Amino acid sequence: MKRYIITGTPGCGKTSIIRALELTGASVVSEAATDLIAFRQAQGSMTPWEQPNFIDDIIRLQKHRQIDMCGDYSDLHFYDRSPICTYALATYLGFEPSHNLMNEIKRIQKYLIYEKQVFFLENLGFITNTDARKISFEDSLKFEQIHREAYAKFGYKCFAVPARPIDERLDFILRAIEKFLGTG
Repeated sequence: MKRYIITGTPGCGKTSIIRALELTGASVVSEAATDLIAFRQAQGSMTPWEQPNFIDDIIRLQKHRQIDMCGDYSDLHFYDRSPICTYALATYLGFEPSHNLMNEIKRIQKYLIYEKQVFFLENLGFITNTDARKISFEDSLKFEQIHREAYAKFGYKCFAVPARPIDERLDFILRAIEKFLGTG
């Protein structure tokens, strides 16, 4: 079983790529932070990322989703973000990485949960804000750099996926995996 992370700056097309991968028959896990933000906003908290427990809530949901996938024996799993992204988010928001977050990073490192090759989607040159995504393009570029640094810090190698149409990005990712596995 191979577990690959799809990441990048907010608004770079991660969710679209995750849906395209799902349509190929691969198993996918949606982004926890976006789902948590939507849930908290539905409860009346319009800026849940300002809450002190926000990072720990994300990490709990990510871990739960990753463990739930253990019963899925398909060959390829794709994750829309990972605990390393949550570390980058904590850094970006100015939070000290929590004990729970650091323990989860230790767990994923110890048990080699994710492949060390991470697909980093390049930004699209703009950002479209949503209720859950309220960041300027300039700030998203800062966040993008924090992500790259976080992945490098924990020993992952980011493979840049060019800003292209979805089908070309999908093909790029699938061909790269074939090369990683020595089948292409």
